[in-house]
Amino acid sequence: MTHATPAHPTLVNPHDRAVALLTVAQLREREHAAQASLPAHTLMARAGAAAAHFLREQIVHAPSALSTKPVWFAAGPGNNGGDALVAAAALKRAGIACEVCMPVEVKPADARWALAEARAAGVPITQTPPASFDAYGWLVDGLFGIGLARALDGVFAELARLLSTRRRSDAHVLALDVPSGLDSDTGNVVGGGPAVRASHTLTFIGAKPGLYTGVGRDYAGAVSVAPIGIDTAVSLDSAEIAWLNAPALFAPFLPARDFATHKGSFGTLAVIGGDTGMCGAPILAARAALLSGAGKVNVGFLGSDAPPYDAPHPELMLHDAAKLPLDAMDAVAAGCGMGSSASARQLVERILRLDAAVLLDADALNLVARDAALAAHVSEHARTRRAPCVLTPHPLEAARLLGVDTAELQRDRLASARALASRFEAVVVLKGSGTVIAAPDARLAINPTGNAALATGGTGDVLGGIIGALLAQRLPPFEAALAGVYLHGLAADTLVAQGDGPAGLAAGELAPMVRRLMNRLFYAPKP
Repeated sequence: MTHATPAHPTLVNPHDRAVALLTVAQLREREHAAQASLPAHTLMARAGAAAAHFLREQIVHAPSALSTKPVWFAAGPGNNGGDALVAAAALKRAGIACEVCMPVEVKPADARWALAEARAAGVPITQTPPASFDAYGWLVDGLFGIGLARALDGVFAELARLLSTRRRSDAHVLALDVPSGLDSDTGNVVGGGPAVRASHTLTFIGAKPGLYTGVGRDYAGAVSVAPIGIDTAVSLDSAEIAWLNAPALFAPFLPARDFATHKGSFGTLAVIGGDTGMCGAPILAARAALLSGAGKVNVGFLGSDAPPYDAPHPELMLHDAAKLPLDAMDAVAAGCGMGSSASARQLVERILRLDAAVLLDADALNLVARDAALAAHVSEHARTRRAPCVLTPHPLEAARLLGVDTAELQRDRLASARALASRFEAVVVLKGSGTVIAAPDARLAINPTGNAALATGGTGDVLGGIIGALLAQRLPPFEAALAGVYLHGLAADTLVAQGDGPAGLAAGELAPMVRRLMNRLFYAPKP
């Protein structure tokens, strides 16, 4: 060979790391710059070697029933198929049985070279898949990568369905670069066609946003990154790059818990909401705020059936919302169970005129969406108070704020979050699988924590309370949103790992786990 391939390629696990998420355009730019100074076929050789290394590591540590079975590759007609062929050749030379299904012979020059390598190594190559996959161990999706522009069809659509069916029966399915059929920028399925549902994805050069948001998390499975020798290092404050949310982005902003601190050191929060019949929502948010470290937590109810005190947490101070001294608050979280009455609208306007940090959720967002004057106040808050509001919409609420339908909003979650942040000059938390956090200065992050346990009533109220508490503790709005979303999702992940979900996890169970995680991760005594 005329190119160097590392004996042990670098593989990066993005777990708990602030990893740059690169769009197709950003990846192409870096790829073309690297190719200009490298011998022919180098990047494909490195990608294939990384895939082979990943598979060897998995096979070595697999139960014998899996480790003795051959690896089956599905190779597409482009460079993704070339990566699969190089990996198959490397495995064959390492003494691991493998087979390639290539319905259409590869076309690009690099992939033609890879095909010659596979043939020289003696890799069996067929045009049709087997009648059954029971004889195989790992199944590898090398059909299409980030360049796919239209829905999978014909034999490739059928292969995608076969691989996805096997994955649903707990088979080990590895996608090379991205699951075939998945848009690596948006996390949507290309053209509404089929896509491969993988258990693992080995993505090349850098991580992609579509692997972490939309349906991407479901299709990608566990993601590893193979940099293949291309430098993707960028500054954490770069506004052009989206980031995978991780403690490195927000931990430096958490307040110290010195011996000499007191309740005033950690701020006073007001949670406003709870119209008649909906008083549970602000109670959930306030409890979460208390357990997330706020010094003092007040609750202001709009409804006539508000409780006199909260028995599990009598530390919470409960009020009629109209009588609560909002001017004395460091932060206000408004909207949970607030309703849409005239008094609710007046309260939101009053809150937006405060010097305090402000979070708007749920009904407060719906009031803003249909009231141009309130919308203008949201933007004005950032300009006159020198701190943007935090908005925490789910997709339907976000669509109302943008004046589009939900399908259009979900078509590109990153662009939608950026548009909202720009329009309202606010920090936006666009909830959903792979929550997107966008700042008005164009900073963007995708959150990797959380699971289906959060698909139950009240979890959004808990999130609002956590972020509100962090705002009261004087975290900047963007970092408060990053921290709140990360810990909220991590609490759900931890509870599911303990067997307390995903089915049946109640929203109220999240806050005690958030408290435990905050203390364990950021405030544990140093030995």
